[in-house]
Order: sequence, then C-alpha cells, then structure tokens
Amino acid sequence: MEDQKKRILSGIQPSGDLTLGSYLGAIRNWAALADEYDCYYMLADMHTITVRQVPADLRRHTLTQVAAYIASGLDPERNVLFVQSHVPAHAQLGWVLDCYTMFGELSRMTQFKDKSAKNADNINAGLFTYPALMAADILLYQADLVPVGGDQKQHVEICRDIANRFNGIYGEVFKIPEPYIPKVGARIMSLTSPENKMSKSDKDQNGCVYMLEKPEDIMRKFKKAVTDSEAVVRYDPAAKPGVSNLMQIYSVASGRDFAEIEREFDGHGYGAFKTAVGEAVVELLRPIREETERLLADRVYLEQVYRGGAEKAARVADRTVAKVYKKVGFLAR
Repeated sequence: MEDQKKRILSGIQPSGDLTLGSYLGAIRNWAALADEYDCYYMLADMHTITVRQVPADLRRHTLTQVAAYIASGLDPERNVLFVQSHVPAHAQLGWVLDCYTMFGELSRMTQFKDKSAKNADNINAGLFTYPALMAADILLYQADLVPVGGDQKQHVEICRDIANRFNGIYGEVFKIPEPYIPKVGARIMSLTSPENKMSKSDKDQNGCVYMLEKPEDIMRKFKKAVTDSEAVVRYDPAAKPGVSNLMQIYSVASGRDFAEIEREFDGHGYGAFKTAVGEAVVELLRPIREETERLLADRVYLEQVYRGGAEKAARVADRTVAKVYKKVGFLAR
C-alpha cells in the first residue's frame, strides 16, 4: 500500500546549472526510487542565499531545475517536486531547531569552514546555522532515508543528533532518518582537479560538465581532462585519480564495469579514451537537454508542477510543525 512505503527526501540548491556530478551522483538514481519509496525532492533555494545570488538568475535556475528534474525521469505524478521557499514550514521549523542545536556542533561542520574560506566577505549567520534548516527540511517530512553523497553524511548525522535531542525532551516527535548512499557514481570529481568533487562553484569551468551543456563544449572539456603520463587506462584512484574519475564516469554512462573498460582501451592512448567518455556523456545527456528545453517552453505546465508539489509538501510539513509548536509550548492560533 502507498502509505506503507518508506519516505525519501532530498534536494539540490538551484545556485547554478546542474552538473554531470549532480546527475550521475544523485538525480539519475532518484528516478528509479519511486517504485519502492514515497519520494519528496525539493529545490533548496533558501539554502542558496547563504551565498549572494543575482535574483533573476536564481529564479531562472530554479525554473530550469524543475524542468531538468522532470526531464531526468522524475515524474511529478509519482514524486513530490517542490521549491523549498514555497513551503513556509521549512523556515518555521528551522527556527525552532536553531534553538535545539548547539554552537559547538555547528562550528565543527566542514561545509561552514569551506564556504567561509570561499566567501570571506560574507560569513553570515545563515551559513553557520544552515544545518538546522537542513535538519528541518528532512524532519518536516518524517523521512526514513536521505540520499546523500559519501561526503555529505555529516549533514544527516547532525540531523539525527538534533532529532534525538528533541525527542529526548518531548517524546517521539521526529522519525530518525538514515543516509542512503548509492553504490555507483556517488562521487564524480573535477575533470581538471580530480582530487576535488565536481562542483558548479569551481573557479575552473573546464573541470565541470553541465547537464544542459552543448555537445561540442562537453567534448572539448573531456579532451582537456587531466590524466597522467602513464598512458594506461587502469582503475587506481590513489595513483591515477584523473583516469579513475574518467573510468567512473564512463562506467556509469555506458554500463561497462572497470575490467571491461580496461580491456576496451588496452593498447590505446588517452586520446581515444577521452573521446569515448565524452561521446558517452553527450549521448547520455542529449535526451535530457532536449526535453528540458521543451519543458521550459511550457511555463504554465511547470508552474502547475511546482505549485501542486508545494501543496502536497505543505500538507505533510504543516502537520509536523503543528505538533512541534504544541510540544514546545506555543499558544495555538
């Protein structure tokens, strides 16, 4: 039965164009989960403004991301797709959880340290307290599982700590979520700095491939990808991070395992290998790019999707907020 399915909640910030890393590491895996889980996917625009945004660009990126979610196989009839700021309960629960999150916990979060270093002129309170809002995002929907990359487990851990602390005071209010980490493609690295995760905030744009990028630009980036001087296609992340990253991408894009890839390119140079990886990625992303462009031309449909998603999300989220408000002693309206 529908209501017995475990619930999944995840989201991506609409802070720029979606990357190949976002697709292979997260979105591609999400589409298959609707058969087994009750899935909620948000566009985390409230988190996005911890770093200054150009307002028109944020609106455009948000709408494009809705279209890209659908084009990637997230059927709005089977998944709840919504914009975080369209559900006021996120801010409401976020503030309450701020009051149950310790300063020391927040100061240990690695993402705060990373973003503070990158945005030294704008180290704002939202950047510091965002884990409490992230916990609210998850706990509002009583999520059982949170799909995350291996580098994001810390966010689920602090969410669990906050929920357990609150439950310890007030009883079983929140379900305690577990991280859901996909086995393949969970961490795609930069093409130019393979020791770093592929990121849309990367200063070197040749290191990042975008989901909606033109095929010729994708091919150019793969041909420039960093490898090594050995000229042997072999999976060894420690000794050959660049080649291993390309093998990971090719494996997920083509369905071949590492042994097959090593055999396929045995005796060939990196030029042929990089071209093959680029072509596989172009063909993987082509239908998504074309469908996203088609959907963006139908603004009315996209508005129906994100408004309908926000209504469904709010019905669940508002129940949680009402319960929390009662527990902490707020006078009912």
